[in-house]
Amino acid sequence: MIRLVVSNPRAYPVVIGQGLSRLVQPNGPRAILYDQAVQGFAEGLADIWDISPRLALEGGERAKTLEAYARCLSWLAEEALPRDTTLYVVGGGTLTDLGGFVAASYLRGIEYISFPTTTLAIVDAAVGGKTGLNLPEGKNLVGAFHFPQAVYADLEALHTLPLPLFKEGLVEAFKHGLISGDPTLLSLEPLRPGGAGIEKYLARAVSVKIRVVEADPTEKGERKKLNLGHTLAHALEAATSHQLSHGAAVAYGLLYISLVGRALGGQDLVPIVQRLLAWLEPPPLPEFSWERLLPYLARDKKKLGASLSWVVPMGLGDIRIEPVDDKTLKQAYGEFQELINQSGQAAGSRP
Repeated sequence: MIRLVVSNPRAYPVVIGQGLSRLVQPNGPRAILYDQAVQGFAEGLADIWDISPRLALEGGERAKTLEAYARCLSWLAEEALPRDTTLYVVGGGTLTDLGGFVAASYLRGIEYISFPTTTLAIVDAAVGGKTGLNLPEGKNLVGAFHFPQAVYADLEALHTLPLPLFKEGLVEAFKHGLISGDPTLLSLEPLRPGGAGIEKYLARAVSVKIRVVEADPTEKGERKKLNLGHTLAHALEAATSHQLSHGAAVAYGLLYISLVGRALGGQDLVPIVQRLLAWLEPPPLPEFSWERLLPYLARDKKKLGASLSWVVPMGLGDIRIEPVDDKTLKQAYGEFQELINQSGQAAGSRP
């Protein structure tokens, strides 16, 4: 068991290990919101802690909608839960984002404790207090910064994951390796649910995010580096109506932005990201034109005024946030499409 601490803007523990339910001693009014995919795990926790009421929702991007959000608020209101309620959120990244935003807004803010059950949620969504929803117009356009009371990443829940979903979450850990320059996080091949080294690997990845979040809790500058690969990724997700998973989209986004960094004179990180894609084996990518993606890019959260800032890797541990000229962006996208076609990762390119 590994215990990390986020110290700014509020102190809370992030615990990673096995059998963490015994560490939690609930008190006061409480409710539990959980992903149907981990019903057995979540109900077991709720029984141990004697938590009621309980609400199960379907995970995935359907959880990050205004409809799901309204359902959660109405549920809490119907149960007449007071302001000193603690909401327990058990699930993957989308449930974590939804649950945090529900906690941020119900009665203008209640406490919540996060129990991430996927690698994506452990490494990314559960830590840092970012909460939110999608709109039809784009990803994460509604939300708030609302920091949890605690995060408990019980690795027993990872056994519920299909291997592709387990691997997709580790794309975010790989991204943390690019940001920090830590080569340990760029080596993914031996990792499996319950395998040797997974606890230390996840803790190492989370530590990178903690350092960045502590320096910039509400994303005024430094924290934007955690969006590495996400600008194109979010556009691809929206363009596919979220049929492309987040992990796969980020992997493709990392390849694209590595091409941009190389074009701007940075270190050639393309081969490193290509190894990630070979390991991940993501679903084929539809061949969208650059013009098709532009409306989605225009709605990106990192847009300030008329300019969209890109998070560009100029080398391992050297990440810059800056506008990039249209010619470079479009040329890099052409190279990106060529590489995807050559690798057989474009839709229709496989026999």
